[in-house]
Amino acid sequence: MATSSSSSVMSGIQVPQSRWDSSVSKGRRSMVRVNIPCPAPSFPLTRFHLPSVPAPAAVRWLGDVRDGNSIELYQNGNNNTVRKLKMMMKKKKSDAPKAWKGSASVSRSQQLKTWVPCCSSLSRNCHGKTTPFPTSTSTPRFFRQKSCFPLSAHTFKTHGNRIRPLCATVGPDEPHAASTALPDALLEKQDFDSLYPQLQTAELEGFLSTELPSHPKLHRGQLKNGLRYLILPNKVPANRLEAHMEVHVGSIDEEDDEQGIAHMIEHVAFLGSKKREKLLGTGARSNAYTDFHHTVFHIHSPTSTKDADEDLLPLVLEALNEIAFHPKFLSSRVEKERRAILSELQMMNTIEYRVDCQLLQHLHYENKLSKRFPIGLEEQIKKWDADKIRKFHERWYFPANATLYIVGDISNISKTINQIEAVFEQTGLENETASPPTSSAFGAMANFLVPKLSAGFAGSSSHERSSNAADHSKVLKKERHAVRPPIKHNWSLPGHKTDVKPPQIFQHELLQNFSINMFCKIPVTKVQTFRDLRNVLMKRIFLSALHFRINSRYKSSNPPFTSVELDHSDSGREGCTVTTLTVTAEPKNWQNAIKVAVQEVRRLKEFGVTKGELTRYMDALLKDSEHLAAMIDNVSSVDNLDFIMESDALGHIVMDQTQGHECLMAVAGTVTLEEVNSIGAQVLEFISDFGKPTAPLPAAVVACVPNKVHVDGIGETEFKITSTEIISAMKSGLIEPIEAEPELEVPKELISPQQLQELRMQQRPSFIPLSPEISVTKLQDKETGITQLRLSNGIPVNYKISKNEARGGVMRLIVGGGRAAESSNSKGAVVVGVRTLSEGGRVGNFSREQVELFCVNHLINCSLESTEEFIAMEFRFTLRDNGMRAAFQLLHMVLEHSVWVEDAFDRARQLYLSYYRSIPKSLERSTAHKLMLAMMNDDERFVEPTPKSLQNLTLNSVKDAVMNQFVGDNMEVSIVGDFLEEEIESCILDYLGTVRASRNSESEHEFSPILFRTSPSDLQSQQVFLKDSDERACAYIAGPAPNRWGFTIDGKDQLESVADIAVADEAQFHHEGNDVQKDLQRKLRSHPLFFGITLGLLAEVINSRLFTTVRDSLGLTYDVSFELNLFDRLKLGWYVVSVTSTPSKVYKAVDACKNVLRGLHSNKISPRELERAKRTLLMRHEAEIKSNAYWLGLLAHLQASSVPRKDISCIKELTSLYEAASIEDIYLAYEQLKVDEDSLYSCIGIAGANAGDDTTESLEEEESGEGIQGVIPVGRGLSTMTRPTT
Repeated sequence: MATSSSSSVMSGIQVPQSRWDSSVSKGRRSMVRVNIPCPAPSFPLTRFHLPSVPAPAAVRWLGDVRDGNSIELYQNGNNNTVRKLKMMMKKKKSDAPKAWKGSASVSRSQQLKTWVPCCSSLSRNCHGKTTPFPTSTSTPRFFRQKSCFPLSAHTFKTHGNRIRPLCATVGPDEPHAASTALPDALLEKQDFDSLYPQLQTAELEGFLSTELPSHPKLHRGQLKNGLRYLILPNKVPANRLEAHMEVHVGSIDEEDDEQGIAHMIEHVAFLGSKKREKLLGTGARSNAYTDFHHTVFHIHSPTSTKDADEDLLPLVLEALNEIAFHPKFLSSRVEKERRAILSELQMMNTIEYRVDCQLLQHLHYENKLSKRFPIGLEEQIKKWDADKIRKFHERWYFPANATLYIVGDISNISKTINQIEAVFEQTGLENETASPPTSSAFGAMANFLVPKLSAGFAGSSSHERSSNAADHSKVLKKERHAVRPPIKHNWSLPGHKTDVKPPQIFQHELLQNFSINMFCKIPVTKVQTFRDLRNVLMKRIFLSALHFRINSRYKSSNPPFTSVELDHSDSGREGCTVTTLTVTAEPKNWQNAIKVAVQEVRRLKEFGVTKGELTRYMDALLKDSEHLAAMIDNVSSVDNLDFIMESDALGHIVMDQTQGHECLMAVAGTVTLEEVNSIGAQVLEFISDFGKPTAPLPAAVVACVPNKVHVDGIGETEFKITSTEIISAMKSGLIEPIEAEPELEVPKELISPQQLQELRMQQRPSFIPLSPEISVTKLQDKETGITQLRLSNGIPVNYKISKNEARGGVMRLIVGGGRAAESSNSKGAVVVGVRTLSEGGRVGNFSREQVELFCVNHLINCSLESTEEFIAMEFRFTLRDNGMRAAFQLLHMVLEHSVWVEDAFDRARQLYLSYYRSIPKSLERSTAHKLMLAMMNDDERFVEPTPKSLQNLTLNSVKDAVMNQFVGDNMEVSIVGDFLEEEIESCILDYLGTVRASRNSESEHEFSPILFRTSPSDLQSQQVFLKDSDERACAYIAGPAPNRWGFTIDGKDQLESVADIAVADEAQFHHEGNDVQKDLQRKLRSHPLFFGITLGLLAEVINSRLFTTVRDSLGLTYDVSFELNLFDRLKLGWYVVSVTSTPSKVYKAVDACKNVLRGLHSNKISPRELERAKRTLLMRHEAEIKSNAYWLGLLAHLQASSVPRKDISCIKELTSLYEAASIEDIYLAYEQLKVDEDSLYSCIGIAGANAGDDTTESLEEEESGEGIQGVIPVGRGLSTMTRPTT
């Protein structure tokens, strides 16, 4: 993959395998996106882990909790069909749930936002900090732990747990997806006569057979050379655009001796482009990736230059044209990228990646998908010369085999088309006797490959048809594959295949947990008609019920599994629809785990969903769809683009958000309980009817298991399992007696009006002056729209009314303390306590299931997390149907009436014990763990709690550790949303004002001292060795830094010294004639955010230098990054350099990184470097400023007594502070980073067959004799796509 480097200020150390391009998420298999927005709190159908948004230098708390990854089909303006159905429905009372009957259709003026997982680095490179699998399995807890509060099933994954190919989005007009539609013979007809006797069958049938409307603003076209293009005007972010060039070639097109060559070309073409380099400094960011079927080059750019109003789109198009069609295959560049790819290959070869590969190999054993992983084969990569690479490029890289996407702030479509023609029209024609083939050359696949042109292009469409006919008979000099064979699949359809494959077992020493995946594979059904949309809706309801049943019912006790997930989703990349049942468990419980999962699938298949479940999930889907439809103008260009690419690849009609909602409302009225259960049962037959002659055979059953397991009182013993035992476990779930699901009473409210009245009488809530110095009870800032309040119980509240996300809101509670408040007698108490609260999920007299369904009904998404210095609880809600009031009720109940359950505590403690024991099985985690212990003087608050510490904890001790922090002015609540002043202040008084002021606890928490280890120390340079079949290496380099506000661990206030320097400089340079600049510089140096601003800019500069030096010039690594962890409350910080390499190069890579860190004095920062850093950070700020979650980050600590320097100026003046920073300022910040040999810590990790045997000595010694055993799931979300090239 290829990208420009960037950095973000993150907490702790990020392990490399969790960093991915956000495009990964769009490219992975996801539910058919048909504007059935997945209500984030309610629909665990596709488990969704929300990525965090990187904070700008001024802000640490910034997690963008984006709610579900909606299923959406969006787009076109002709709604006659929808209106027709509404007329039809007036003739008969609908069988739809009552909630639908009362829902009003959303007008065209209302808008929808698609919540697509966002990249945690706004540079959109794969090394941004996106975590596509559970955080606990990808990054060490002490680096960035998030405990999901299960009140709302926050841990939804959009793509399921199965493997995804190596780093890429799915593109439109997927050549290999031509055969993904179900054969006509397999399409089932519905008997609508019996279902809707009051309607004329022909009329309803006519409606359901009607094609869905298509996007009215999406412009499609095709040049004479065959290049297809799509243009979509989109105003978010303003003055920016996305340009993606997708070439329809990937690893599947490689011959046996070319495995990895498509990825190699991506690297060489992208990084060898001089025209792309010219965009550097303009604010543009670029990247590239390769998957099975596609190679995509993309550029995110301003629409014009900053100073001169020059249109940048032509320069962007010129760069893409050079990259895709005119690359220079210089031998020097080929050798550079060969080294980088070989390093990438070793870096990504984690156990998670190997598990992913195993799953793909068995799922697609019958075709090339199982053998053509985009990263390629090492022995072949080492051999190719420039000639070999050039020939592959000539074979596949031509305009007719590519699609250009432009989405952004474009006002003149005709001008954009002219710019496309000016740049690309002659490309591909230079050496040909005629124009290359266009749509007709794709033969049987033409209708799928070539997009339909919109009505606005009728003239050009007609011209193309006549031109194509003339050109079709002409001969090209280049040999081109006009028609490529589709991938052949063995479908899991009744009677389609008879060979039963036994369960496959992948056993490895680095695995710790048991997991099994049962796959069913069928052709993709294109969503093109109202019937298709209706079927998707019914499947969503059915499968959501199953997921909720399993994960709610069994979480109320100690289940035999760690997780059970069912994913039913389309993959344009793999050319199929795959249903996956994934079960993870402790090895000792694996048989019961399978049994329970199969049993629950059977129960749902046999008895179906209940009327209550149908009503509940239908209502939630429609309400969320309406809510999202109101936010259409807030969808970012890249999210719109990724959605269009994926939809086109799958053959779905692309609608805009409003149309999608109206179509969904239309089909909802035709849905019946019987049909939902019938269509849902078909999805589950491969499990529920396993072994029956009429049942479809699973495409594959794959178990991934450890070699050894920990047995209480014995220690490590060999783990044995056979295919026969797996089948027996599955069959045991098929014969277990089952009963129908009982209806569950769902509360409409958690606090009744009578209870609220009593609370108000008892507590008498009111607003009081913000401080003794400020007599007013409400402080409003007109420029930012921020209001500050303080309640009589001491809780400070900040809110901002924002129209950015229509009728939506977010709220965050921040509690000072976190893990730093853990005493020597309660190590791990806070982190285990937060997890216990998360596992329990009960409040007051309400069960976990009731609370979760309360969240489902009100579309509330809630998460709870703990860090080194804070506990935070975050809510996302809709303002429809009292959603905000419901969120406030839930917050009140958590603060006042949380129920602490013993078995939830046992699960939480087991989780962290298991995670600790899994550290030695991860090279990255064990290396980082050792480094942090050395640097932080063995302070357990910054690493995982040890088995000994965990054994010392009790339910009461963890409860006290958490709840004693929830005290009056130690808490701060911030809210951002589209609400009225009266609404929000009423909720604040009613539900926050009635929280008790104190709880027999001191509001000020004294921390045990935090110290860096005294240096010099013999622990400053360490190594970790890990036994593994494959060689890999990584390293971390870290050292002290000040916190965000300039305080250092030795108690010094560096901001004061900086202010003194500024005064001295003023006297010295007053007569230089640049008074304005000096005023700005003086203001920055006296501003509380001086170090937050300057250290953030410094991180950008260092990251750029690390890339150009260690990676590009020296070829010692594929991935290197510099990150800062700047605390707010704690008076310290640190920096971390992460580098991956090979065992033979890792020591040199570490030395090179140290040289870059220390070389800023000898190699001075240039004005160009500083300007690029400013543009990068300011663009991130501008891109996110319309996000409610971003504003939550800006509001954080505004009134926190533990962060006294944070004030409104830190928000209002953020942009001007970045602009004011000078090179001298950056060096003042650099002086506070301890990079000398005595202050710097490093740890090198090496894995391989010959690596040392003493890797885990300290860990094993510490846990010897421990009687608790458990497992942490190894995350499976690693894509088998390529990483970013840069």
